[in-house]
Amino acid sequence: MSLWKENTALQPKPTPLPEQREPARFDAPSKPQLASSAAAPVARATTVLPPKESLIADDITIEGKIEGGGSVRVAGKFKGDVNVQGDLTIESGAKLTGGVRADKVTIAGELEGNVEEASSVDLQQTGVVIGDRFADSRGRRPHARSG
Repeated sequence: MSLWKENTALQPKPTPLPEQREPARFDAPSKPQLASSAAAPVARATTVLPPKESLIADDITIEGKIEGGGSVRVAGKFKGDVNVQGDLTIESGAKLTGGVRADKVTIAGELEGNVEEASSVDLQQTGVVIGDRFADSRGRRPHARSG
């Protein structure tokens, strides 16, 4: 059996030939500009980031509270209130127990609680809601009808 050890000693880098070196740059100093009373508007780059989504996987059970600016997808079990500025999706086979506030709520699993505020609620064929759904964006309860 033989042992081999890599040579890890530092080796000097070769010096590039003069034709491979970058030429030195010397910029002339700029002239000072006079301040004007009407400044030109500054252009700002707008970066559009993809929406963020958090996932509670199907083999996870969590109890607590969710608040934030992104979207949430529940594939496991969550007990607590959800208050997000994004969308909430409850996958088929998942269960959420608590109040919900989100931009759009899609229910394919089970929700035991109230949708207190949402711009829209999409109840899928496999979805179950034990509670009330309020799709009004201001979270107002609908008027009760008699008779």
